[in-house]
Amino acid sequence: MTLPAVRSSQIRVRYAETDQMGVVYYANYFVWFEVGRTDWLRQAGWTYRQMEEAGVSLPVIEAHAEYRRAARYDDELEIRTKATPMTAVRLRFDYEIWRAGDELPLAAGHTIHAAMDLNGRACRLPQTVRDLLASMTQ
Repeated sequence: MTLPAVRSSQIRVRYAETDQMGVVYYANYFVWFEVGRTDWLRQAGWTYRQMEEAGVSLPVIEAHAEYRRAARYDDELEIRTKATPMTAVRLRFDYEIWRAGDELPLAAGHTIHAAMDLNGRACRLPQTVRDLLASMTQ
């Protein structure tokens, strides 16, 4: 089975996510990246909870965002997420945030994650995650 490389999540900007100028506060984009990442796994049939129960976590070791245009209260947004293996231990997620009806993304970014075992040591990505990633490249 081949899975889509890019997965989509929908959110609506809440008032609490905006600043005094009515613009989404920049740090919220990283929260939305997490929404995209967890939804990516869930849509592929495996959750963060299942991964943690298997003894593996995926802490963020690098994060980057580029802000192109402002999102505002009550905007309907789409988070487009793509995962790419980097090494046997590292995984990269790329994100784009789109407002409904716009021709260009509002923001783009990426996070890099290292697979860690229960003792906080680097370990191989779980076989389930490697299989999910491989199914996108077949």
